[in-house]
Amino acid sequence: MDLFEYQAKELFARHGVPVPEGAVAGTPEDARRVATDLGVPVVVKAQVKTGGRGKAGGVRAAPGPASAEDEARRILGMDIKGHIAETVLVESATVAVEEYYAAYLVDRANRCFLAMASTEGGMDIEEVAANRPEALIRMEIDPLTGMTASAAHELLSRAGFPAEVREAAAEVLVSLWRVMVEEDALLVEVNPLAWTAGGAILALDGKVSLDAGAAFRHDHAALAGQEGDGGLESRAHAKGLNYVKLDGQVGVVGNGAGLVMSTLDVVAQAGARFGGVRPANFLDIGGGASAQVMADSLEIILSDPDVRSVLVNVFGGITACDAVADGIVSALGLLGDRGMGRPIVVRLDGNNAELGRQILSQAGHPAVHQITTMDGAADEAARLAAA
Repeated sequence: MDLFEYQAKELFARHGVPVPEGAVAGTPEDARRVATDLGVPVVVKAQVKTGGRGKAGGVRAAPGPASAEDEARRILGMDIKGHIAETVLVESATVAVEEYYAAYLVDRANRCFLAMASTEGGMDIEEVAANRPEALIRMEIDPLTGMTASAAHELLSRAGFPAEVREAAAEVLVSLWRVMVEEDALLVEVNPLAWTAGGAILALDGKVSLDAGAAFRHDHAALAGQEGDGGLESRAHAKGLNYVKLDGQVGVVGNGAGLVMSTLDVVAQAGARFGGVRPANFLDIGGGASAQVMADSLEIILSDPDVRSVLVNVFGGITACDAVADGIVSALGLLGDRGMGRPIVVRLDGNNAELGRQILSQAGHPAVHQITTMDGAADEAARLAAA
């Protein structure tokens, strides 16, 4: 379960991680009241579970209550990468002398806890890792000893943190480790971790993903109750769909998690030949492919403004391909105009595949392009997305 920034900061404060003073607001008037209570210049930040808020205009400075109300009015309802900002975080503005990065995560590939730190915070850490991997220092953490003060100092020294910052930053790292283990988190990330003009270390942003499998050990019901943000993932979850939003242009629908993951890979490979086109989502319809399931799936995917084409990749097993084809035809009928305008590449294989292809051919829907192979379908979907 991913948390909003304000929820992550509530956990941070509970475990002794210093954060700016602030509160969440659901209306422009609420934002004005929070800013009035704080009595200082503030920052108004869209609460959505995705990155890139600043570039999208979802983070705005406000010198006083009136401007905080105005900025909240601009931000509330904003669509940021398919996530709708239904609330904002209004918090005291902080002037950072330097910005750093710190995170813990469960490294599944190496079966360990991993700590990461960098002096290049406040920017896209994936970009730093790709272009300057030496600037992102990694350290495995022994789960029996955890992140001790000495280990924190070692990590900060290796990462090049200034000597005068390390003591305060080490205390923050130890506190963040408590968040990681005591809340059963899979990811705890601060970007940026700011060193202020007053010599304080503050977590100016926060990202936390909790392990849903450990929910029975915690009282996270309040956090789960606020999970929805009106975005595509929340809407898909409400329809019972296993959907994850990605930053790409080819919508993907498949039956079975393994097949969908493989489809994402081949779309990415094909997209590299067409200007870097990438998958826009993960969507697994499982064993069912009724008209309503297909309609819901296509509606969610086509609601993503980044999607330029859709790839439906289905291997008929328990659900035969003719039933899938009937579902696609019925879904496009249910969607009406919403199903037009963007091409839908369909690859059917397995049980009753030929009959399924005949059904789609007879329907003659102008948006549907049939391809018989997985690689060919991925190529076609990427080509159409790049056109």
